[in-house]
Amino acid sequence: MSLPAELSRQLDLMVEERGLPSRSQLIAELIRNELAQHGATMRPEDMLAGTITLVYRGDMGRVRHQLAQTQAEYLKEVISSQHVFLEDDQSLEVLLVQGPAVRLRDLCDALRKVRGVQQLRLFTTTALLPPLHEQERGAAQTGDKVA
Repeated sequence: MSLPAELSRQLDLMVEERGLPSRSQLIAELIRNELAQHGATMRPEDMLAGTITLVYRGDMGRVRHQLAQTQAEYLKEVISSQHVFLEDDQSLEVLLVQGPAVRLRDLCDALRKVRGVQQLRLFTTTALLPPLHEQERGAAQTGDKVA
């Protein structure tokens, strides 16, 4: 792979600043991120796991309530959330999510509509969380409880 001299210099500087052992490791990370992003765009039914990070401010009670209502509409996709208060009446919330790419995108769009949300970013990966609950095939079909 060949790169323009300036781009190669910037890449080497980034490798050094991050303390990585090689340029190859950084390039592999960048490619993985782009492939996950591309998959989310081109294959909307692909299952993805990831995080949604949002920063918001405003009437905290109203904003948090609207965000919680939105998350409840995507109960299958939102695995967990973490909230912290920031300076200047801001909050940071991180959601752990998993589901079809199109549902995660729809969730992000719905969260962006909440007045007070200032920043939102979805980071995805094609690696998935293991199933949280597994039932035996026969029990699931007959309704019997699994011991």
